[in-house]
Amino acid sequence: MLTSILSLVLGIYTASIYYGQAAALAQRYLATSPTVSAIVANLQANNRARAAALNQYKATRVYRMQYRGFPSDRDAEMVVNVDYHAPNSKEFSVVSQTGSRFIIEHVFRKLLEGEQEAANEENRRRTALSTENYDFTSAGYEPSADGGRYVLNLLPKTRNKFLYRGKIWVDAKDFAVVRIQGEPERNPSFWIKKTNIEHTYTSINGFWLPSQNHTESVIRLGGVAVLSIEYKDYKFTGPRPLNIGDKASAR
Repeated sequence: MLTSILSLVLGIYTASIYYGQAAALAQRYLATSPTVSAIVANLQANNRARAAALNQYKATRVYRMQYRGFPSDRDAEMVVNVDYHAPNSKEFSVVSQTGSRFIIEHVFRKLLEGEQEAANEENRRRTALSTENYDFTSAGYEPSADGGRYVLNLLPKTRNKFLYRGKIWVDAKDFAVVRIQGEPERNPSFWIKKTNIEHTYTSINGFWLPSQNHTESVIRLGGVAVLSIEYKDYKFTGPRPLNIGDKASAR
Protein backbone atom coordinates (compact mmCIF):
# COMPACT_ATOMS: atom_id res chain seq x y z
CA MET A 1 0.00 0.00 0.00
CA LEU A 2 2.81 2.38 0.98
CA THR A 3 4.64 1.55 -2.25
CA SER A 4 1.53 2.36 -4.31
CA ILE A 5 1.06 5.69 -2.55
CA LEU A 6 4.73 6.54 -3.00
CA SER A 7 4.55 5.68 -6.73
CA LEU A 8 1.46 7.85 -7.14
CA VAL A 9 3.10 10.79 -5.35
CA LEU A 10 6.27 10.45 -7.43
CA GLY A 11 4.17 10.27 -10.62
CA ILE A 12 2.29 13.45 -9.73
CA TYR A 13 5.53 15.18 -8.79
CA THR A 14 7.22 14.16 -12.07
CA ALA A 15 4.21 15.27 -14.10
CA SER A 16 4.12 18.63 -12.33
CA ILE A 17 7.80 19.20 -13.13
CA TYR A 18 7.28 18.24 -16.78
CA TYR A 19 4.25 20.47 -17.31
CA GLY A 20 5.90 23.28 -15.39
CA GLN A 21 8.95 23.08 -17.65
CA ALA A 22 6.74 22.91 -20.77
CA ALA A 23 4.80 25.98 -19.64
CA ALA A 24 8.03 27.88 -18.91
CA LEU A 25 9.43 26.90 -22.32
CA ALA A 26 6.26 28.10 -24.03
CA GLN A 27 6.41 31.42 -22.19
CA ARG A 28 10.07 31.95 -23.12
CA TYR A 29 9.38 31.09 -26.76
CA LEU A 30 6.38 33.40 -26.96
CA ALA A 31 8.50 36.24 -25.59
CA THR A 32 10.78 36.04 -28.64
CA SER A 33 8.40 34.61 -31.24
CA PRO A 34 7.16 36.45 -34.36
CA THR A 35 3.93 38.38 -34.31
CA VAL A 36 0.75 36.81 -35.62
CA SER A 37 1.04 38.87 -38.82
CA ALA A 38 4.61 37.57 -39.37
CA ILE A 39 3.55 33.96 -38.72
CA VAL A 40 0.68 34.27 -41.20
CA ALA A 41 2.91 36.00 -43.78
CA ASN A 42 5.40 33.11 -43.54
CA LEU A 43 2.59 30.57 -43.74
CA GLN A 44 1.16 32.14 -46.91
CA ALA A 45 4.57 32.53 -48.57
CA ASN A 46 5.64 28.96 -47.83
CA ASN A 47 2.27 27.56 -48.89
CA ARG A 48 2.69 29.30 -52.25
CA ALA A 49 6.23 27.93 -52.60
CA ARG A 50 5.14 24.37 -51.79
CA ALA A 51 2.18 24.61 -54.17
CA ALA A 52 4.45 25.85 -56.96
CA ALA A 53 6.86 22.93 -56.43
CA LEU A 54 4.21 20.23 -56.18
CA ASN A 55 3.93 19.10 -59.79
CA GLN A 56 2.22 15.72 -59.61
CA TYR A 57 1.49 12.97 -57.11
CA LYS A 58 -0.51 9.77 -56.72
CA ALA A 59 -2.04 8.66 -53.44
CA THR A 60 -4.66 6.40 -51.90
CA ARG A 61 -7.51 7.39 -49.62
CA VAL A 62 -9.75 5.29 -47.42
CA TYR A 63 -13.15 6.82 -46.63
CA ARG A 64 -15.03 5.31 -43.69
CA MET A 65 -18.33 6.33 -42.15
CA GLN A 66 -20.39 5.08 -39.23
CA TYR A 67 -23.92 6.39 -38.72
CA ARG A 68 -25.87 5.59 -35.57
CA GLY A 69 -29.45 6.81 -35.27
CA PHE A 70 -32.77 7.28 -37.04
CA PRO A 71 -34.00 5.47 -39.11
CA SER A 72 -31.26 2.80 -38.90
CA ASP A 73 -27.55 2.32 -38.32
CA ARG A 74 -25.38 2.33 -41.43
CA ASP A 75 -21.70 1.82 -42.26
CA ALA A 76 -19.66 2.16 -45.41
CA GLU A 77 -16.09 2.19 -46.72
CA MET A 78 -14.65 3.32 -50.02
CA VAL A 79 -11.03 3.13 -51.24
CA VAL A 80 -10.06 5.71 -53.85
CA ASN A 81 -6.89 6.34 -55.84
CA VAL A 82 -6.04 9.99 -56.49
CA ASP A 83 -3.94 11.37 -59.34
CA TYR A 84 -3.05 15.05 -58.87
CA HIS A 85 -1.62 17.29 -61.62
CA ALA A 86 -0.65 20.90 -60.94
CA PRO A 87 -2.16 23.34 -60.61
CA ASN A 88 -5.67 22.04 -59.81
CA SER A 89 -6.48 18.75 -61.58
CA LYS A 90 -7.49 15.71 -59.51
CA GLU A 91 -8.64 12.45 -61.00
CA PHE A 92 -10.35 9.94 -58.72
CA SER A 93 -10.76 6.23 -59.39
CA VAL A 94 -12.71 4.00 -57.02
CA VAL A 95 -10.82 0.83 -56.06
CA SER A 96 -13.46 -0.74 -53.82
CA GLN A 97 -16.64 0.12 -51.96
CA THR A 98 -18.59 -1.77 -49.32
CA GLY A 99 -21.55 -1.09 -47.06
CA SER A 100 -24.41 1.39 -47.31
CA ARG A 101 -25.18 2.43 -50.88
CA PHE A 102 -26.76 5.64 -49.55
CA ILE A 103 -23.54 6.71 -47.79
CA ILE A 104 -21.41 5.82 -50.81
CA GLU A 105 -23.55 7.79 -53.26
CA HIS A 106 -24.69 10.70 -51.08
CA VAL A 107 -21.65 11.23 -48.83
CA PHE A 108 -18.44 9.81 -50.31
CA ARG A 109 -19.11 10.73 -53.94
CA LYS A 110 -20.43 14.17 -52.92
CA LEU A 111 -17.17 14.75 -51.06
CA LEU A 112 -15.19 13.99 -54.21
CA GLU A 113 -17.41 16.31 -56.26
CA GLY A 114 -17.05 19.07 -53.67
CA GLU A 115 -13.26 18.72 -53.69
CA GLN A 116 -13.17 19.12 -57.45
CA GLU A 117 -15.44 22.17 -57.15
CA ALA A 118 -13.11 23.73 -54.59
CA ALA A 119 -10.02 23.05 -56.71
CA ASN A 120 -10.57 25.65 -59.44
CA GLU A 121 -8.44 28.76 -59.23
CA GLU A 122 -11.14 31.13 -57.99
CA ASN A 123 -12.36 28.77 -55.26
CA ARG A 124 -8.79 28.03 -54.17
CA ARG A 125 -8.21 31.76 -53.73
CA ARG A 126 -11.46 32.20 -51.80
CA THR A 127 -10.76 29.27 -49.45
CA ALA A 128 -7.01 29.63 -48.88
CA LEU A 129 -5.61 30.16 -45.38
CA SER A 130 -4.92 33.82 -46.05
CA THR A 131 -5.64 37.24 -44.64
CA GLU A 132 -8.06 37.72 -47.53
CA ASN A 133 -10.33 35.03 -46.10
CA TYR A 134 -9.56 34.92 -42.37
CA ASP A 135 -8.78 37.00 -39.32
CA PHE A 136 -6.01 35.39 -37.25
CA THR A 137 -5.29 35.88 -33.55
CA SER A 138 -2.84 34.17 -31.23
CA ALA A 139 -4.00 31.23 -29.10
CA GLY A 140 -0.56 30.41 -27.69
CA TYR A 141 2.38 28.15 -28.39
CA GLU A 142 2.78 24.40 -27.85
CA PRO A 143 6.19 22.72 -27.54
CA SER A 144 6.40 19.19 -28.92
CA ALA A 145 8.93 16.42 -29.41
CA ASP A 146 9.31 17.17 -33.13
CA GLY A 147 9.25 20.98 -32.91
CA GLY A 148 7.09 23.79 -31.63
CA ARG A 149 3.67 24.83 -32.88
CA TYR A 150 2.13 28.27 -33.05
CA VAL A 151 -1.58 28.05 -32.27
CA LEU A 152 -3.81 30.57 -34.05
CA ASN A 153 -7.52 31.29 -33.81
CA LEU A 154 -9.25 31.19 -37.18
CA LEU A 155 -12.21 33.50 -37.90
CA PRO A 156 -13.65 33.51 -41.46
CA LYS A 157 -14.44 36.85 -43.08
CA THR A 158 -17.24 35.40 -45.25
CA ARG A 159 -19.81 32.62 -44.88
CA ASN A 160 -18.20 30.31 -47.40
CA LYS A 161 -19.09 26.60 -47.05
CA PHE A 162 -15.42 25.66 -47.47
CA LEU A 163 -14.13 27.92 -44.64
CA TYR A 164 -13.61 26.87 -41.02
CA ARG A 165 -14.06 28.58 -37.66
CA GLY A 166 -11.65 27.24 -35.06
CA LYS A 167 -7.90 26.87 -34.56
CA ILE A 168 -4.83 25.94 -36.58
CA TRP A 169 -1.46 24.65 -35.42
CA VAL A 170 1.47 25.99 -37.46
CA ASP A 171 4.85 24.28 -37.48
CA ALA A 172 7.39 26.78 -36.10
CA LYS A 173 10.15 25.57 -38.41
CA ASP A 174 8.40 25.01 -41.76
CA PHE A 175 5.51 27.43 -41.23
CA ALA A 176 3.03 24.83 -42.43
CA VAL A 177 -0.33 23.81 -41.02
CA VAL A 178 0.02 20.68 -38.90
CA ARG A 179 -3.53 20.52 -37.59
CA ILE A 180 -6.93 22.17 -38.05
CA GLN A 181 -9.69 21.90 -35.48
CA GLY A 182 -13.05 23.61 -35.79
CA GLU A 183 -16.41 23.65 -37.53
CA PRO A 184 -17.67 24.83 -40.92
CA GLU A 185 -18.46 28.53 -41.07
CA ARG A 186 -21.67 27.65 -42.91
CA ASN A 187 -23.70 24.59 -42.01
CA PRO A 188 -23.47 22.20 -44.99
CA SER A 189 -27.06 21.00 -44.60
CA PHE A 190 -30.29 21.85 -42.74
CA TRP A 191 -30.36 18.25 -41.48
CA ILE A 192 -27.02 18.64 -39.71
CA LYS A 193 -27.22 20.31 -36.30
CA LYS A 194 -23.51 20.58 -35.55
CA THR A 195 -20.25 19.41 -37.09
CA ASN A 196 -16.81 19.14 -35.49
CA ILE A 197 -13.81 18.71 -37.76
CA GLU A 198 -10.18 17.79 -37.17
CA HIS A 199 -7.61 17.57 -39.97
CA THR A 200 -3.99 16.54 -39.48
CA TYR A 201 -1.10 16.90 -41.93
CA THR A 202 2.27 15.20 -42.31
CA SER A 203 5.55 16.29 -43.89
CA ILE A 204 6.69 14.16 -46.84
CA ASN A 205 9.81 15.31 -48.70
CA GLY A 206 9.19 18.86 -47.51
CA PHE A 207 5.54 18.90 -48.61
CA TRP A 208 2.85 19.05 -45.93
CA LEU A 209 -0.03 16.88 -47.09
CA PRO A 210 -3.24 15.56 -45.50
CA SER A 211 -2.80 12.58 -43.21
CA GLN A 212 -6.10 12.08 -41.39
CA ASN A 213 -9.50 13.77 -41.39
CA HIS A 214 -12.06 13.16 -38.67
CA THR A 215 -15.54 14.69 -38.81
CA GLU A 216 -18.37 14.13 -36.34
CA SER A 217 -21.84 15.43 -37.22
CA VAL A 218 -24.94 15.55 -35.04
CA ILE A 219 -28.13 15.01 -37.06
CA ARG A 220 -31.27 17.01 -36.21
CA LEU A 221 -33.54 13.94 -36.27
CA GLY A 222 -31.37 12.24 -33.70
CA GLY A 223 -28.21 10.47 -34.78
CA VAL A 224 -24.45 10.85 -35.07
CA ALA A 225 -22.34 10.37 -38.19
CA VAL A 226 -18.59 9.85 -37.84
CA LEU A 227 -16.54 10.22 -41.03
CA SER A 228 -12.83 9.46 -41.29
CA ILE A 229 -10.49 9.81 -44.25
CA GLU A 230 -7.07 8.17 -44.24
CA TYR A 231 -4.50 9.48 -46.75
CA LYS A 232 -1.58 7.20 -47.60
CA ASP A 233 0.91 5.92 -50.17
CA TYR A 234 1.93 9.29 -51.59
CA LYS A 235 4.15 9.00 -54.67
CA PHE A 236 5.62 12.10 -56.29
CA THR A 237 6.36 12.65 -59.97
CA GLY A 238 8.74 15.42 -61.03
CA PRO A 239 8.51 17.76 -58.04
CA ARG A 240 10.12 21.13 -58.68
CA PRO A 241 12.77 22.44 -56.25
CA LEU A 242 11.26 23.83 -53.07
CA ASN A 243 12.01 27.53 -52.76
CA ILE A 244 11.18 28.28 -49.14
CA GLY A 245 12.15 31.81 -48.21
CA ASP A 246 13.69 33.10 -45.00
CA LYS A 247 11.39 33.05 -42.00
CA ALA A 248 10.08 36.46 -40.97
CA SER A 249 11.04 37.58 -37.50
CA ALA A 250 9.36 40.98 -37.32
CA ARG A 251 7.37 41.48 -34.15
